[in-house]
Amino acid sequence: MRLNQNTLLLGKKVVLVPYTSEHVPRYHEWMKSEELQRLTASEPLTLEQEYAMQRSWREDADKCTFIVLDAEKWQAQPGTTEESCMVGDVNLFLTDLEDPTLGEIEVMIAGGGPPVSAPSWSSVSPK
Repeated sequence: MRLNQNTLLLGKKVVLVPYTSEHVPRYHEWMKSEELQRLTASEPLTLEQEYAMQRSWREDADKCTFIVLDAEKWQAQPGTTEESCMVGDVNLFLTDLEDPTLGEIEVMIAGGGPPVSAPSWSSVSPK
């Protein structure tokens, strides 16, 4: 969604950044996992299909995707790539375009960061 293309949300444990082409290789590696495919009701995609999906989500008017970064790792070293700090994603589906306060949210923590409960809750918690 273009609405969040310049949005960065900084929390105590996680940082949410827009899903860009920089994130696709790591995301694609995660989604090779049969368990993650099952848990997210996803089909396996080729790397090229994953890039196309990322572009599609960027243009979609009713979906907003953020990549979840481990905040401690991201802030610890200037110049650290976002890809190396990735732990999951957050998807927001707007269910009523007339009322942008209504939607569905999905959180996937794929790994590589703090225990699952901390980043997943921090990804959607207002505090």
